[in-house]
Amino acid sequence: MTGVTRRAADVRLDSLLRTACDVIVERGLANTRTADVAQAAGVSQALVFYHFATKERLLAQAFAYAVEQDLARLDAVVRSSATPLAKLRRILRLYTPAGRSTSWSMWIDGWAESLRTPELEKVCRRLDLRWRQDLAAIIAAGVADGTFECADPAGAAWRINAVMDGLAVQLAVHDRVISRRQVSEWIRLVAARELGLDPAQLD
Repeated sequence: MTGVTRRAADVRLDSLLRTACDVIVERGLANTRTADVAQAAGVSQALVFYHFATKERLLAQAFAYAVEQDLARLDAVVRSSATPLAKLRRILRLYTPAGRSTSWSMWIDGWAESLRTPELEKVCRRLDLRWRQDLAAIIAAGVADGTFECADPAGAAWRINAVMDGLAVQLAVHDRVISRRQVSEWIRLVAARELGLDPAQLD
């Protein structure tokens, strides 16, 4: 394959993944068929199978494509020269969904469908663990420089993340049951308790 042809194939793959994400948001992972993606993209179903081989692989890669955008923002925070406290503040804000966000719709759908689709579960687990690992690393850095008080950064990261997940699901799925402001306040309160901080330090 020549360089030009390879670049054309990469562009086509990127376009298919973006289209697949749009279809998944509209139909849900469980109800998305390769034929739906092919029709929305204006290509043959055979081309979809050429790129992904199976429906399960298409769904897993589309899910990964969507949430990698979140992880890119996470990477930007982790790699910045900000203090551990500033990084923690940014991550807590980044994680909280803005109402019925497309990103959180994909995460929630991905968790549910992972119960039935092993290939998607592997992708979902890998991406999900990235949040916890990066949060744990930031907590550990804050402990090292005396900003945080925490005997178990990994455990604290899991507990904080679990609260964030639960509240974010409620906010994303149930309209007007709780407000984004309440979710932000409760997440700051939990994080502060885990790390020996005043919640006001996380505003």
